[in-house]
Amino acid sequence: MKPTRRQKQVLDFIERHIEREGISPSIREICEHFGLKSTSGVHRILRSLEKKGYLSSIPGKKRAWRPVKRPFSPKKMPVLGRIAAGIPIEAQDDLLEELQVDCSVFGHEDCFGLYVRGDSMIDAHIEDGDIAVIRPCPDVESGQIAAVQVKGLLLEATLKIVKKTGDKVELHAANPAYEPLVFKGKEAKRVHILGRLAGIIRRRG
Repeated sequence: MKPTRRQKQVLDFIERHIEREGISPSIREICEHFGLKSTSGVHRILRSLEKKGYLSSIPGKKRAWRPVKRPFSPKKMPVLGRIAAGIPIEAQDDLLEELQVDCSVFGHEDCFGLYVRGDSMIDAHIEDGDIAVIRPCPDVESGQIAAVQVKGLLLEATLKIVKKTGDKVELHAANPAYEPLVFKGKEAKRVHILGRLAGIIRRRG
């Protein structure tokens, strides 16, 4: 049985602490790391991880928890929908498939994929049919490629180069055939960054 999101966070913290310090963290240290006041919740998480086979404990010791070595099984990358490389299209929230790809390769365990449709990013070597790997983040630096939604236009999404100057946000294509989308002042607040482009997966055949 897979750990829940919170259980996975606690397990990762224990593993990192052991790698760094050579010993497992105390219950209090786990509480402090996650901003928890009560130790009872941590005990429940640890017991659940033990039942699921992810942790083992040594009775009578304060720092008793040890990860159980298990075969490497990378988290599958969800492909959540489609994104336009051209005219914005509706981004679908439903899970279309899962890829046997280790998300950590792209720098974030919660990376997700979106199918690319259109040709507006061809000069950035992003083609129709590619899977854009998106690293979730609320903002990007000017000049970076991002998955973007524009509020007030349904849940439409597009893959564009984001350029920011003062109170202006411009969404540029990587194809001279497409005009940039420009949002100024209050209109700029309609632009919502889903995440930064972290990579491209291209299937052949």
